[in-house]
Amino acid sequence: MPNVENAEPAASAELERTRRIWDRQAARYDRQIRRCERVLIPGGRAWACSQASGAVLEVAVGTGRNLPHYGPAVTSLTGIDLSPAMVAVARDRARELGRDADLRAGNAQLLDFGDATFDSVVCTISLCNIPDDRAAIAEMYRVLRPGGRLVLVDHVASDRWWILIPQRLLEQVTRRTNGDYQTRRPLPLVETQGFVVSHSQRSRLGSVEQLVAVKPQV
Repeated sequence: MPNVENAEPAASAELERTRRIWDRQAARYDRQIRRCERVLIPGGRAWACSQASGAVLEVAVGTGRNLPHYGPAVTSLTGIDLSPAMVAVARDRARELGRDADLRAGNAQLLDFGDATFDSVVCTISLCNIPDDRAAIAEMYRVLRPGGRLVLVDHVASDRWWILIPQRLLEQVTRRTNGDYQTRRPLPLVETQGFVVSHSQRSRLGSVEQLVAVKPQV
C-alpha cells in the first residue's frame, strides 16, 4: 500500500527542484533550444498554434517561443509556467510582439482555473519535463470546455527499438540534470483520460509526436 504521507512531500520537493532548474536556465534557454528545435520539430510550434482557437491556455509557456505563431482565431491567450524566471522572459517577448497575453507562474499539475474555461489547450516540448504528466493531462481535460481541443507536440519514446534503447540510456542522465524524460508517450494517457484523438503523427524515427485530441461533448 502506498505511503500517502510521504507521497505529497516528495511530489512538492520534485516540483521545487524542477522550478529551480528552469529558473536557472531561463536566461540561456532560447539559445540552447533553438538548434534542438530545428532538428527535432521544424515547424512544430507553428503547427501547434495553428490548431488552437478561441480562449487558449498554453501550459508550460516557457520563454514564450510559441507567442509569434498564434493566429487571429485565438481570441484570448493565457500562459502558465512553473518557473517565474521563464515567465518573465515570456512577458518581455509578448511586449516586443505587441501580443496581449495573460502570462503567470503556475503549476500544470494543479491549474488555477475553473472547469471548462478554455476552448484550446496547447503544450509543446514540455510534458517531458512536468514531474507528473498524468496529473497535467487530467488538469488539461478539466479546464477544457466540451468540444475543446488539446494540442501536444513532444519528443516521445520511439517505436524503433534501436532508437528507444539510447533514449532510455540518455534518460538516466537527463532526469537527474533537468528533469527531462526521454521515453514518455502522452497518447495512451490522453486516451485514458477520455479525450478522443483526432490526429496523431510521428516523425524523426518515431521520437517526436504531434497530437490533437478533443474533449467529448456532454
